[in-house]
Amino acid sequence: MQFVDKEFARRTESAEEIPQVRYAQLYQKLHPEIGAAYEEICGGHMVFAGVGSPIGRAIALGFDGKVSTTDLDRVEEFYRSRGAAAQVDVSPLNDLSLLELLKQRGYAIWELNQVLYRKLDDMRTGDVKLADARIRPGKPEEADLFADVVVRSFFPEGNAPENIREALTALFQMQGALPFVAEVEGRCVACGAGLIIPEHRIFALFGAGTLPEFRRRGLQTVILQTRMAAAARAGCEYAVIVTQGGTTSQRNAERLGFRVAYSKATMAKTFGTNESA
Repeated sequence: MQFVDKEFARRTESAEEIPQVRYAQLYQKLHPEIGAAYEEICGGHMVFAGVGSPIGRAIALGFDGKVSTTDLDRVEEFYRSRGAAAQVDVSPLNDLSLLELLKQRGYAIWELNQVLYRKLDDMRTGDVKLADARIRPGKPEEADLFADVVVRSFFPEGNAPENIREALTALFQMQGALPFVAEVEGRCVACGAGLIIPEHRIFALFGAGTLPEFRRRGLQTVILQTRMAAAARAGCEYAVIVTQGGTTSQRNAERLGFRVAYSKATMAKTFGTNESA
């Protein structure tokens, strides 16, 4: 079993860091009106993809040394100048200076997640089969359908956050993305995606959903296996999934050999109109 040290945690953090950077790069081309931006800082990145967007945090800071007050000033100005709350990811492997600074400045926990990983050296090389469903790669022209399945899976009452569909459709234009769909009787009923991060040999898993009436058929398990097999063929060493604790997603991942590397928190601070750093 892999020992989760600072070096390995830096790799696993890329599973959220690099997809956000890629989204910002895409939005700069596709939606310049959003003002998407990203900058390197303290060995990681801070990303902005629109006010209220589910994308846009400072991730992987402090793995290569201490985080200074000047560094955090820069993070806060990056978000304040764009009218957004500053959100910073913190794990047990970041340099402790980051957490101390966030505490001093009144940051609060925004959300808690589990980071899980699995080595891919023993993955099957062939596609995984399911008797009553067809699992296949998603097509670019199916981007809206893919987004609709995910949104309906998590927000059946129609109260999805603003910009989530935009984020899901954009991944079909992202280099290294691997979207897959599950068809039952010719209808797309489940899906899941991932992103190959070659610089860290990591495969980031995200964008999964199953329509409520098609759950408990093993569709997500097979989609997950299929994505990991494709990532292994592409040269990835580890798959990483970030999920809330105790969820079906975590259970499915652990059944397929994933292990919790660590828990992480997203810390956030909102700014008043006259507040300075």
